[in-house]
Amino acid sequence: MARSVLLSQLSSSYGAFLAASSSLRSRINGKLGPLSFSSSYKVEGHPSSSLLLSHFSSWSKTCKAYFSKKALETPEIVDLDWDSLGFGLVETDFMYFMQSSSDGTFSKGELLPFGPIQLNPSSAVLNYGQGLFEGLKAYRKEDGSILLFRPEENALRMIAGAERICMPAPTVEQFLDAVKQTVLANKRWIPPAGKGSLYIRPLLLGSGPVLSLVPASEYIFLIYVAPVGNYFKEGLAPINLIVEEGYHRAAPGGTGGIKTIGNYASVLKAQKIAKEKGYSDVLYLDSVHKKYLEEVSSCNVFVVKGNVISTPATKGTILPGITRKSIMDVATSKGYQVEERLVSVEELLEADEVFCTGTAVVVSPVGSITYLGKRVEYGNKGVGVVSQELYSSLTSLQMGLVPDTMGWTMQLE
Repeated sequence: MARSVLLSQLSSSYGAFLAASSSLRSRINGKLGPLSFSSSYKVEGHPSSSLLLSHFSSWSKTCKAYFSKKALETPEIVDLDWDSLGFGLVETDFMYFMQSSSDGTFSKGELLPFGPIQLNPSSAVLNYGQGLFEGLKAYRKEDGSILLFRPEENALRMIAGAERICMPAPTVEQFLDAVKQTVLANKRWIPPAGKGSLYIRPLLLGSGPVLSLVPASEYIFLIYVAPVGNYFKEGLAPINLIVEEGYHRAAPGGTGGIKTIGNYASVLKAQKIAKEKGYSDVLYLDSVHKKYLEEVSSCNVFVVKGNVISTPATKGTILPGITRKSIMDVATSKGYQVEERLVSVEELLEADEVFCTGTAVVVSPVGSITYLGKRVEYGNKGVGVVSQELYSSLTSLQMGLVPDTMGWTMQLE
């Protein structure tokens, strides 16, 4: 009914409609504004409805071409205060959108102006949390070229996560193509070399309507991007963690090992309490023995003792981080002994150094851990030698400052 009313109002004056559609080409609050209607919508009782919608459809196609052309005409780099850039949403120009067919295969997607999307209130992602996300980054080199860091790993992780919660996923090739298109369409938002990165957020959503607890019949794959600086306000400076005693992030047999959206909502309560007490974030223990390290809210954790770097093994409750995997390889190449195993909280308290890893933080040194009211400090509250070495090595590779001997970066033309 609302659709009929809306379209009846628009069609009451065809001239007004053309004027409105023309105005929508302009930026809304400085951003490109999306507009879409299904060609199947009818204007009830209006003799010109078919003509109206055919004109609208024609304009919609023209509009998409217009936006694509404008993307090539925009300034090379957006004028932002890059030195003050934090880790928050800065709306950019375009997003990538692709829908699955009823058989679960994804068709060719398209770039659209960044903006709201339409979801059925009974969609599986809204009702039962059937959704995944990924996170990766693009960097601008000194010569202006653009690098992606291990995007195929994100594609493979999304495929694995989708299988766990009964979702189809884009192929690796579709994922990579979508990431490339989105980054290039928004390349003016990539910070200058050394000033940050373009954070890339792919989403896989169960968009089909459901009422009973079943997988959706339709899915949306979406990518948006935002320029970002440091995740923690401390930057590459020690963060202060508290070991959580009451709440747990995941349990054996659950979904802690995939990047499903529900994993992150469950940490908000403990994280909020910790931050109100002055801590940077929360470190979780296993839910069975309550003595082995698992993860920080959105990061993997590493413990350094002598020449040995230990990190909890990923056995279904811990996300297999791509930065985690990369740091382990870099550390091994530098002669450290790297171990994946159960790491007890006692080892944590006796460590020489502790640090976290993740796409957003890259490497974040830990200055202190508080457990059962006892505070243990590391590295005289400074950045540890190992943390600094691994951070410098990985970021230099990500930003193209050193030759990529690992074969991890992908340059966009």
